[in-house]
Amino acid sequence: MAGVLAVGFYHFRRNSDVEDYYVGGRSMGSFHIGLSIVATDVGGGFSIGLGGLGFVMGLSGSWLLFTGLIGAWFSAVFLIPRIKRLDAEHGMRTYPDFLRYRYGEKVALLAALISGIGYMGFTGAQILAGAKLASVTIIPEAPWGMDSKQFAILIIAVITIVYTVAGGLKAVIYTDTIQWIVLLGGLILVTFPVTLSKLGGWEKVIAQLPPHFMNPLWIDPVTLINWFVTIIPIWLIGMTLYQRMFACRGEKEAKRAWFIAGIFEYPLMAFSGVVLGMFARVLFPEAESEMGLPLLIKHILPVGVTGIVIASYFSAIMSTADSCLMASSGNFAGDLLQRYWFRQTSEKRLIGLSQAVTLLVGVVAVVIASRFEKVLDAILYAYAFMVSGLFVPTLGAYFWKSASSTGAFWAMLLGGSFTIFLQLGKRSLPDIMANIGLDASCYGITLSAIVFISFSLIFPDRRTD
Repeated sequence: MAGVLAVGFYHFRRNSDVEDYYVGGRSMGSFHIGLSIVATDVGGGFSIGLGGLGFVMGLSGSWLLFTGLIGAWFSAVFLIPRIKRLDAEHGMRTYPDFLRYRYGEKVALLAALISGIGYMGFTGAQILAGAKLASVTIIPEAPWGMDSKQFAILIIAVITIVYTVAGGLKAVIYTDTIQWIVLLGGLILVTFPVTLSKLGGWEKVIAQLPPHFMNPLWIDPVTLINWFVTIIPIWLIGMTLYQRMFACRGEKEAKRAWFIAGIFEYPLMAFSGVVLGMFARVLFPEAESEMGLPLLIKHILPVGVTGIVIASYFSAIMSTADSCLMASSGNFAGDLLQRYWFRQTSEKRLIGLSQAVTLLVGVVAVVIASRFEKVLDAILYAYAFMVSGLFVPTLGAYFWKSASSTGAFWAMLLGGSFTIFLQLGKRSLPDIMANIGLDASCYGITLSAIVFISFSLIFPDRRTD
């Protein structure tokens, strides 16, 4: 934690303008960007969440990150060539900048609000992941009579917010690289062999698990559809990803970075996470699924090794939280405040404004973290909210010439709102739909697509080209 704070303050002294703060001066290489992408996408939330899936599903839980491989490679082949050409012409900084070019100000403003709120929720999910780990491993008893989880939320949040506020995207990307290397080393080189040795070998592990845990195809098709529909579209609309596209030196570096990220997500991280969850199931069969892995770290690993692994997971958690914090801040500060209220402000004051907004977003994320119990639930809620509103209009912006700003605006508004109505409003679908078991985002995306296509045809844009 002291190390990442140092990186943050180092870049605090080197950031000269908002370009440095939000898109890393457009000078980053593929290796750092690639590791930063996978660190952001998988991170601590999915690391803890994958352990929970391995605990209850076995190897079939790895399909969750197969979506990452598909999303990353699809983006590399079809999106990056288009977006980098536009970036070279228009100097974009954010995801709504792309929608502004295609649809205009109203659509970009709505997209910024949806993306900013969604990433704020995602930041909260990462802070919650860190708190669950810390409350079991290093802060079992909190001072001043506080609840251990709430105290852990506060500690994780303060560290992450401080270095992100100070250093901007460069600090985020360079710390992501370090944090991802620490995570992989801690899991693959330390946790896996030590735990397997303690359990007496792979054959003894298999003997103590349900037979279907070793079958990677043992998964409900509806669950698989829900994961694909909820997660793959984030690769088209993720503000964290667009910031990294714009931060790359060129198209070649960006495509290479996305290919690197896909391989790291699946199979490397996917199977590492679920197998460790299976180990936790053998050791603590009565534990809550997402607490199995923290319990394994605390009670099974020897002193010293435990410290390395805890550092690994905290690295993963912070690597995602900082990126989501920067994404949300970029939406609120860059796409809203700087564009509409602070147009004539100096670069120095704009950096100060960006830092203040980043701090405020972090504070709200702490409140969100305290409202959820399951990390994966919080992540998927945030994903579903963004995907339902943004995916279809973004797809149309890339591949449908007849897409209109009116269609995009109402598709975003109605698709996202309908999903939130189903999720947070606790509204039930008709029995025939509820029994299918599809995630609320499936219905939100469907409504968004219907509205987008119909309104685009009825209310076409006036074109001057």
